[in-house]
Amino acid sequence: MRLRLAAVMALLVLSGMATAQQAQSQRFHASFLPTSVPQGSLVIGLAAPDAIVEYDGRRLRVSADGTFAFGVGRDAKGPLSVKITDGNGDTVVNTIAVSARDWPVENINGVPPKTVDPPPEIAARIEREQAQVTAARVRDDDRDDYAQTFIWPLQGRISGRFGNQRVYNGTPKSPHSGMDIAAPTGTPIKAPAAGVVTFAAPDLYLTGGTLLIDHGHGVSSNFLHLSRIDVKVGDRVKQGQVIGKVGATGRATGPHLHWGMNWFDVRMDPLLVLEHGNSSTAAAK
Repeated sequence: MRLRLAAVMALLVLSGMATAQQAQSQRFHASFLPTSVPQGSLVIGLAAPDAIVEYDGRRLRVSADGTFAFGVGRDAKGPLSVKITDGNGDTVVNTIAVSARDWPVENINGVPPKTVDPPPEIAARIEREQAQVTAARVRDDDRDDYAQTFIWPLQGRISGRFGNQRVYNGTPKSPHSGMDIAAPTGTPIKAPAAGVVTFAAPDLYLTGGTLLIDHGHGVSSNFLHLSRIDVKVGDRVKQGQVIGKVGATGRATGPHLHWGMNWFDVRMDPLLVLEHGNSSTAAAK
C-alpha cells in the first residue's frame, strides 16, 4: 500500500498538483486533484482514506490508500466540481477546468449496409446485446487495478481515434467510442491492466467478438471485433496476459482491435490514459 501511495503522490507532484513538501506533510489531510483535464480523461485523485468524495451526483469509492477515480466524457464542459469531506466533517469543493478538443469527421465506406441501417428485427437484437454490455459496466468493485500504468494491448497503427464523428457509407452515426489499432487477424491481444472479466461473447451483431474487463471503481476496458476470446466471465487477468486475438467480426471493414474505456457509462479515451500515465492532466495530442 505504501508503495502504491508513494507512486500516486509522485504522479500528482509531477502533474503540478502539489509540491513534494506538501505531499509529504499533508498526504492524509488534503486532497490532490488536477486543476485542468482534457475531454475524455480518466482522472485519479488522492484524499484521506476516510474521506467522502462526491462527483456528478455520485459518491466515489475511495481505496484504503486514499485513491479514487472518475471519468470525464467526450462532451464534458467545465468547471467540474469534486466535493471532499474529511473525517472531521470539513468540506472542500475542488474545481477542475475542462479543455475542449477538436473532433474530426471520419468517413468509413465499404461497411455492410445492414449494419448501418439494420431492419427492425436486427435493431431489436442490437438493443438487447447493448443492454447486456451496459449491465456489465455497473460494477463498482473494491479493486484499484485502474491505478496501474496501462500498457498497449498490442502494437499497431492507430486507424481510428476516440471521439471522432463517424460517417458510415455516408450516414452520420455516433462518435467513435474508443481507439482502433490496425493489426493482422490472429494478433494476440494483451490485457492493458489487471482486472476481472465481466462480459465475453463471440458474436455480437455490431461488435463481433466482445470482451469487457473491469479494473475497479467503475473503470473498465472493452475489446471489440475479436476473432477469438481466450478468457471467460469471472476470470481474474493479469496485466500483459493474452486475452484474445484480433479479428474483423461485427461491423468492421478490416482486421483491427477496438479498445474502449469507460467509467460506468462515461466513455473515455484510452490514448490519454496511455500517454499521460493515468493522470490525464496534459492536453491531448
